[in-house]
Amino acid sequence: MFQVVITDATFPDFQMERSILEPHGIQLNSLQGADLATQSSMLSQADAVIVQFAKITDAMMAAMPKARVLVRYGIGVDNVDLVAAARRAIPVCNVPDYCIDEVADHTLAFLLALTRQVVPNHLHIQHGHWGLAVPLNSMRSLREMTVGIVGFGRIGRAVASRLAPFGCHLLIHDPFASGQEPPANATWADLPHLLKASDAVTLHCPSNDQTRRLLNSSTIATMKRGALVINPARGDLIETGALIEALKLGHLGGAALDVCDPEPIPGDSPLRTMPQILLASHIASASPTAVARLRTRAAQHALTAIQGGLLSDCVNGITRFRNPIA
Repeated sequence: MFQVVITDATFPDFQMERSILEPHGIQLNSLQGADLATQSSMLSQADAVIVQFAKITDAMMAAMPKARVLVRYGIGVDNVDLVAAARRAIPVCNVPDYCIDEVADHTLAFLLALTRQVVPNHLHIQHGHWGLAVPLNSMRSLREMTVGIVGFGRIGRAVASRLAPFGCHLLIHDPFASGQEPPANATWADLPHLLKASDAVTLHCPSNDQTRRLLNSSTIATMKRGALVINPARGDLIETGALIEALKLGHLGGAALDVCDPEPIPGDSPLRTMPQILLASHIASASPTAVARLRTRAAQHALTAIQGGLLSDCVNGITRFRNPIA
């Protein structure tokens, strides 16, 4: 019997995955709650492995000699050693389009909440007060702002289309998409110009060697005083200490984070109490529709690999399992 192993997941059960795999005679196992010996045994027999947040290292791949595919529950694959997977000729698949609308909507919610100071004004009334809760210059209109979008893939494009009716000017930076025709209200920009000219910067790029700590003490210093930062992408795109310092000094006007480095945010982190911050716990992708699409597609990738089919959504250039060259 073929076996699929799920290393970790935040779902209450795996009935959705089982409904796809078990009719084909495929057994589904989870490492969650199993002791180390059982986990090792499961991995050694796995024909496909599905992962959410666990780190998949070269050593871990060596422990799964039968694996025909690694599937990530999500878009980013920074927790998988892609070089090692390619060397072992193991396809790595993601689910790149399961939550485009959700993350784009969440980005817009963050931006509007920051510019219109929704939370401070709400709390002001809850605490028994009336009137404007913040200085007048904290209330901003998107029409008067320049918004910088870093990363112009599916989510970046969806954010741009949502911002278009608000009349703000967009600056877009993405070295892999710069040949495309920009939207009518947008201009391509290199990263230094985007950071210097934007009233708000929203991040929609993957985490890799080129983007980690993209916002750090040096790059944040080049941004406009009072600029806003929004990050629904990956926590390590921002140097957390530099962000906190810039907010404390008033150089940045606010930030909205769905992700952070580290996660969960430590209980004593200033981020948890700073009034200029909006926080969410890595939930921008969440909706019943998105989660169902994510889980279904992940299971289908595993099924396709086990059946020897041509895989879609491969991120390491290998679209069909083949025996590695010794």
